[in-house]
Amino acid sequence: MMKPKIGDHLKSSRGIYTHHGIYVGNGRVVHYSGLADGLQSGPVEEVSLEEFSAGHSYEIVEHPNRKFSREESVRRAKSRIGETAYSVTGNNCEHFVNWCIEGDHKSEQVDRGTAVASGGISTVAGIAGRVVVASAGPVAGLSGAGVMSGLATIGGVVGGGAVAGLGLIGGAGGLAGASLVNKTVLKDDPNLDKKERKARNLGRKATYAGAIAGTAGSIAAVSAAGTTAGLSAAGITSGLAAIGSTVGGGMAAGVVVTTAAPVAAAAAVGYGLYKVFKWFGD
Repeated sequence: MMKPKIGDHLKSSRGIYTHHGIYVGNGRVVHYSGLADGLQSGPVEEVSLEEFSAGHSYEIVEHPNRKFSREESVRRAKSRIGETAYSVTGNNCEHFVNWCIEGDHKSEQVDRGTAVASGGISTVAGIAGRVVVASAGPVAGLSGAGVMSGLATIGGVVGGGAVAGLGLIGGAGGLAGASLVNKTVLKDDPNLDKKERKARNLGRKATYAGAIAGTAGSIAAVSAAGTTAGLSAAGITSGLAAIGSTVGGGMAAGVVVTTAAPVAAAAAVGYGLYKVFKWFGD
């Protein structure tokens, strides 16, 4: 392994994730010790290079456009020693090192994980929506009559019909997805700098806007997708079947897709706007 220099960003593989620290000289590393060698959350601390790597190899991550000098990066790292606000999704070891070197609170692991997780959550929400629709109405099951019966029953909760049912199951999933994103990757933390907190606040608001837009978009897609346009019973049946056919299914698959879309939109709009704000803020 290459010998590190003061201010180097060190990355050490732990199998399914990587651990990060900043080399401060004399064989010492400052890192956020949460998940450094197990599942325990710990503080920002200075340790030996051997303790940081915990028996694993490490590599040096290049920062060709670093904002701060190596000496200033070390000073920034040491200024946070003792901090105990570790969060896997919002304030982890990679966030910490990138902040020390570039002044940007970012984590590629979280970016990738958010994309994967939002897809998984969307799928779960879609399947859950299908189950609710299948069991809600007087005609059980996922036949055309069963789906329409379920949607009408769900919509009846707010005094509407099948269209309102589409809006409720999509909106509920979207709002739940927005809430989850806002309580994890976009959660506020008073330990973070002003720019990061402002970006997260904007992102949290945008997740709900995304959920609403995704729900409206799903209803519009149902109205326009089928051979019978509009939101009559025939139009909804035709639209859901057409949407479902894009994934190799029928009306039931259409319910899954239209329920999942607002969840995906909430995550994409909220997290995307958060990243855009930070990029332009630089």
